[in-house]
Amino acid sequence: MLENHAVAVADNRIAAILPLEEARETFQPSVLVERPGHVLVPGLINAHVHAAMTLFRGLADDLPLDAWLREGVWPVERRFASAELVRDGTELAIAEMLAAGITCFCDQYFFPEIVAETAVDLHMRAMIGTPVVDVPTAWAEDAADYLSKGSDLVHDRYADHPLISTCFAPHGTRALSDASFTELRVLADQLDVPVHIHLHESKSEVVASMEATGMRPIERLDNLGLLNSSLLAVHAVHVTPPEIARLASAGAGVAHCPTSNLKLACGIAPVRAFLDAGVTVGIGSDGAASNNMLDVLAEIRMAALLANVAADDGGAIAAEQALRMATLDAAKTLRRDHEIGSIEPGKLADLTCIDLMRYNSQPVYDPVSQLVYATRAEQVSDAWVGGRHLLDQGELTTINRESIFRRSGEWRQRITDFRNQRQ
Repeated sequence: MLENHAVAVADNRIAAILPLEEARETFQPSVLVERPGHVLVPGLINAHVHAAMTLFRGLADDLPLDAWLREGVWPVERRFASAELVRDGTELAIAEMLAAGITCFCDQYFFPEIVAETAVDLHMRAMIGTPVVDVPTAWAEDAADYLSKGSDLVHDRYADHPLISTCFAPHGTRALSDASFTELRVLADQLDVPVHIHLHESKSEVVASMEATGMRPIERLDNLGLLNSSLLAVHAVHVTPPEIARLASAGAGVAHCPTSNLKLACGIAPVRAFLDAGVTVGIGSDGAASNNMLDVLAEIRMAALLANVAADDGGAIAAEQALRMATLDAAKTLRRDHEIGSIEPGKLADLTCIDLMRYNSQPVYDPVSQLVYATRAEQVSDAWVGGRHLLDQGELTTINRESIFRRSGEWRQRITDFRNQRQ
C-alpha cells in the first residue's frame, strides 16, 4: 500500500509511480485526476463470463443446472441467438462491468466476432473465446466449422491486437468427440492460444463422462493432450486431490465463479487446496443468467467466505489473496500478466479507482480488507483501459445509457412473447 502517491500515465502505459509532491514537480500533466479518500487498484479482471447473456438475466431463476439449461436458456438461445442479440447483450455487459471497475473480461459465447467488435468499439479489453461444439447452432454447423471460424478470428483478425486476445472455448467435455478435441488441440498448439472450458462444474457432468467414456473429464482431457499450461478450467468444483495435483503439475489455471456455483447448487470449489497445490485461480462472474450480476468485487468477497467454510478455517484465504485473484492471478490465467493485473511501470494503464469515503467503508484500518469485505460495486468511481478514462466519477464516457436500456427492454418484450407462445 502506497499512501499519497500518484500514477503517471503516458500514451497507454504506466510511466511512473511516485510520491504525490514529487509527481507534481516531475510532470506537467495535460490531465490531472485527484481522488482523495479513494484507493487505486489494478483494473479488475473477470476471468469467465458469457457477456451477451445479460439479456437473459432473471429469465430462468431458481432452477438446478440441467433444468436451467434445458428449460430456461437453450430454448431461448435456439430462437434468438444472433449477431444483433450478441451485440446488444455485450454492450450492456460491458457497461455493467466498467461501472463495477472491471477493465478486462474473458468471454465464451456465440458470434465471438461480434463480441470482439463491440469490445473494440467501446475500448474494452477482452479475451474472446470462440465456441466449439459438435452440434449445429446459429453460428456454425459442426466442430470443423467452429474451428475454422475460430482460427480465422484468432490468426487473421486479432493477432497482436492492442485490446483483444483470443482463445478456443469448447463448452464442456460432453460437447465434443475425441476426434474434435484432438483437432482443437492441434490448432490451439499451432496458434499458441489458450483453451477455456467448463470442467467438473457439476456432479452430473462427472457421472455422464464416466458413463460415456469410462473416464472423469480431467482424465479424458489429459489423455487427449489438453491438460497443459494453456488450459483454463472454469468452475472445477468436483475435483479430487489427485486431480488438483495433476492440474498443478500441468500448469493449468482455474476460473472460480462462486456465486454461479451456489445459485445452480453445483457446490463449492476447493480454492484453498488449489492454492496450496500451486494452481493459479482467477475470479469469474459467469453469465448474468446464472449469477445474476457481473460484479467482481462481490465475487471476491464470496470467494473468500466460501473458502473459509470449505477449509473449516476462518483464515483460509486472506484478503490480499482474494484481491489478487481478481487482478494479477486472473491476468495469469488469461496469459496477460506481463501486461495487466498490477500497477507497475511499463504495464498497460488499466486502473480502477474506488471510493472508501462511504458509511459502509469507514473507518479504514486496512484498505485491502475493506475492499474485499466491505466494498460494493457502486463505490467504483473511475476506470481506465489503456489510459483511456471510460468511467469518470461514476459516469460512463463511451456508452449511451438510454440506448442500452431501450434495447434491453425491446429484447425483454421479444423473449417474453416467445415464452408465452410456448406455454
